[in-house]
This record gives sequence, structure tokens and C-alpha cells, in this order.
Amino acid sequence: MTTATVNLTWRNWAGNQTSVAAAVARPTSTDEVAEIVRAARATGGTIKPAGSGHSFTAAAATTGTRLDLSGLAGIVDADPASKLVRVRAGTPLHVLNSELARRGLAMPNLGDIAVQTISGALATGTHGTGRAYGCLSTFVAELEVVTGTGEVVRCSPSVEPDLFAAALVGVGAVGVVTEVTLRTTDAFILHADERATPLADVLASIDERVATNDHFEFYWFPYTERTLIKANNRVSVDDRPRNRFSAWFNEDLMENTALGTVVRLARAVPAWTPTLMRTTARLVSPRNYTERSDLVFTSPRRVRFVEMEYGLPREALSEAFAALRKIIDTLPDRIAFPVEVRFTAADDIWLSHGYGRDNVYIAIHQFVGMPYERYFRAFESACAALGGRPHWGKMHWRTAADLRPAYPRFDDFLAVRDRVDPDRVFANDYTRQVFGD
Repeated sequence: MTTATVNLTWRNWAGNQTSVAAAVARPTSTDEVAEIVRAARATGGTIKPAGSGHSFTAAAATTGTRLDLSGLAGIVDADPASKLVRVRAGTPLHVLNSELARRGLAMPNLGDIAVQTISGALATGTHGTGRAYGCLSTFVAELEVVTGTGEVVRCSPSVEPDLFAAALVGVGAVGVVTEVTLRTTDAFILHADERATPLADVLASIDERVATNDHFEFYWFPYTERTLIKANNRVSVDDRPRNRFSAWFNEDLMENTALGTVVRLARAVPAWTPTLMRTTARLVSPRNYTERSDLVFTSPRRVRFVEMEYGLPREALSEAFAALRKIIDTLPDRIAFPVEVRFTAADDIWLSHGYGRDNVYIAIHQFVGMPYERYFRAFESACAALGGRPHWGKMHWRTAADLRPAYPRFDDFLAVRDRVDPDRVFANDYTRQVFGD
């Protein structure tokens, strides 16, 4: 283990959250993590593991000891028969994806960003899109957790099931996850079909599009009637590979360089924003290709933004989207980023946004340096009234008092936290906001 008194300042990817730790520790084993937790508890200190910093909340902020989990990375074991894979918690998703591919395996579904650590992705309820898939935590068979008393516990649906149910989406409040056992699948190829489509057509046929595609999502360009739809489906043959120019043109030039130029212009001259959004929407070109699944699911994101995302009952899409359009049309601030809409299946994980219901997720963004609070707060108010649940890693202002009725197992989660972290070793301002003292 290494400890440092330098680089005590932590800042997340978007730059909207920062904290200064008293110390930084870089454990290289579960035993070292347990030792750090026990030492902090003995002195009344606090601990927070930090992954890639890709959350937009202060979930990883601490004035105590920050755990750098980069020393706990890599695959421990992969069983080709059962397809169960044990991976250390600090492993970035892009590294996990490459290692799985090398073994002929893959994650069944992914979100669109691959820089998070596996433990950070699970802790916040990270999800992709797809009618048959819940969040990434639904692929977990077992967890190794260091609790607030320094005990190392392996938990699963049959061993310490309550801790397992709480730690699957634990928001960093019930322990440090040190190892994850994943249910993976055989490696597979996706056929990606991406094209501009009128918004009215998408909304009128949304149920059919979600039902007939393995993975469906769409992006709406504010101030326009246009969307970019993305439909990804499993195929048996990789027969339409992207060439290097196509990948560079779409992912580097259009999705990063050109978008970066557009949002910087919008920030410099807000009045231009509607015109810039309409121009961007018209530049969307169709793409049709096949590729390894994780390379289709994920894309590089170099344009920095802040984000709020709400999971809502699937049937609330129409009302929520209408409310969003009204907010944008009447807001004095201009919105210079597309809105992302995704779909997931119901699951039974206590703090999953999809607990007990099929979800639609609506994610709203704003370029760094542009005003966002009126926009985000107005959308949050609309979503809360429709039974919305905020993504644990995205910006929101909800508190324990109004989150409790949104999650039927909220008090069960708090009971587990009281048992495994009685001294609140893992507490910070964010956990106090969302879970209370």
C-alpha cells in the first residue's frame, strides 16, 4: 500500500465537484483496504473510494482519506464454462471490455462511456439501453465488500443477501467493494443503425421501436423537430465493418470536434444556440455498420458537460417529454446539448432506478461554463411529480425525505447501512443529503 500527502485535491471529470482529502491511500489488496477502514474507524475518520471521477455528484468527495483503487485492478479469474468473471473493483470498464474480448466474452450490455471503474459504475446504477436489460448491477453474481467495521464479506443472493441487495447499487454508503463476480456472455457482434428521424415519428412509434430492437435510444436536438436514433441488434457475422475514416469522421470529428465547436460558439453567443442546434441536427448522417459489442455500445466523450438524468415509468415518457420541451422553450438560458432518451427493463435491486418497473431514462446536459441550474431544477420538478428517480451519479437536489417514497426498499437499505457502517466511516455530504444521518 502507498500513502501520500500530495495530490490531495480531487476533481471530477466535469470539474463541477472538488474536495481536498486529509490523506490519499492506494491499497493493492483487500486486506489493505480493511486495514485502512479499521484505522479510520478507530480515530473517528472517514473514507471514500474514488474511481475515474465520472459522476457529476459529490459521491466520491471526502475531507478524510481518499482511496485510490487503481492498485486494485484486473481480472482475477474467468471461467469459460460458467462465464463467471471475477474482477477487481478498480478496473476501468474499457480495460475489462478488452480483457473479456480476449477471452471470447463480453458484458451483455453497457452504457455509452467506458472510463468508469466497474465498482463506480455499479455503485451509481450505471445502465445502457435495451428492453430486456436492467442496470449493470443486474449482471453481478457476487461481491466482496469491506464494511465500515473493517470486516471482509463475500455476499451473494444466498450469502448475506441483504448486504448484497444493498451493495449492488450502494452509492458508496455500505462499504468498499473490492471484487465483483460478473455473469458475462459469449462475445457478440452488434449491427448499428443510426439515422436522423423526425421527432414526431419517433414518439409515435416508440413502443414498437423499443420492442423490436435489442437496444434502442434516441437523441433530440433542442429547438428542432429532429432526432438521431440508434438501434443496435445482435448479428452472427461482422460483415459491415467501419473503416478508419468513418470512425474518425463520426466519433472524433462530428461527435467531439464539431460538437465542441458548436457548444463553444453557443457559450460565447447564447442567442445563436437555436440556430446552431438546427444546423447540427441537419448535419447528422446515417451510419450502418457491424462491430464488436463494446465498441458499438461505448464512445469517447471529450466535450465536457454537466448532466442530470431521471429514470421514469415507461408510460410517463410522453408527459415528461412534453414538460421538457415547454421548459426549454420558456427558459431564458439556452440549451446547447442534445437530450438522450434510453430504455431499461425492471429489476429487483433496492436502489436501482428501475426497481419494480420498466424505465425510460431522460438525460439532459449543458456544456461546462453555461448556466444549467434553472434548467435542471425545472426538469427535476417535472420528473419528481411523475415518479422519477434521479440517477445516483448525475446532478440532482433530492433528499432522503423525498427519495424514501420513490424507493420501496429505501428503509431496508438504511437498515443495512446502520448494521454494516454504524460509525458512518463512509459518510460524506452527499450520503447525508440522500440518506440522512
